[in-house]
Amino acid sequence: MPPATFQNIPTGCAKLDEILGGGFSPGELSLIYGEAETAKTTLAMQCAVNCAAMGFKTLFVDSDGTFSARRLSQIAMYHDFDKIAERIILAKPKDFREQAMVINRLADYLTKDFRLVVVDTLTSLYRAELAENPERTFEINRELNRQMAWLAQTARAGKLAVIVVSQVRSVLDEAIVSVEPVATRVLKFWADAILAMKPTENEEVIKVSIEKKGRATGFVSCYLRIEERGLVDYYPQKIEG
Repeated sequence: MPPATFQNIPTGCAKLDEILGGGFSPGELSLIYGEAETAKTTLAMQCAVNCAAMGFKTLFVDSDGTFSARRLSQIAMYHDFDKIAERIILAKPKDFREQAMVINRLADYLTKDFRLVVVDTLTSLYRAELAENPERTFEINRELNRQMAWLAQTARAGKLAVIVVSQVRSVLDEAIVSVEPVATRVLKFWADAILAMKPTENEEVIKVSIEKKGRATGFVSCYLRIEERGLVDYYPQKIEG
């Protein structure tokens, strides 16, 4: 078994962990994107709980105001909640400038006990800043690129798993509407792994497509069910067949 420092952070979903090679890898920046209500935050929180259960800390940057202590307690229901909670450090920037300050100071927050950084949602305050200051679009885009670059560098230098959650925008291509992460080029350029979370006909089930993992690209998918305790494996062929 590899040293604890280099252990992957598991999602807790066997099939997804299998596809990811054991979970989210230290030294890599992973991008999770999807529409609303596709359990992106739940997946990120689940990884934070699993990291804490391994005895390590997570810095969770809640830029979207979606982090919920109640949801955390549900996901951590099979653990000692007090121990889990004390290992998840929460930062709540109020605007894009404060988000930049938090990311700039990562080295000040992250001690040897940290193994995971989550930024949820990286593009929320970015979009708000663009809406308020459209004349500064180039400058704001450059700052988002700088933040992603710094997160990627922090992941590699500190052997940390970094998860960035993104909102989506609609893309019209030959009358077919699809979704892509906001600031697609910037986010995908820096990401070592890319996960797209998509709704299905069953509102309790989501499809997770791995678009990139390391040097490999292509679509490998699995299905997860949203439950009170978090995300669990779902095998539609076994249940519906």
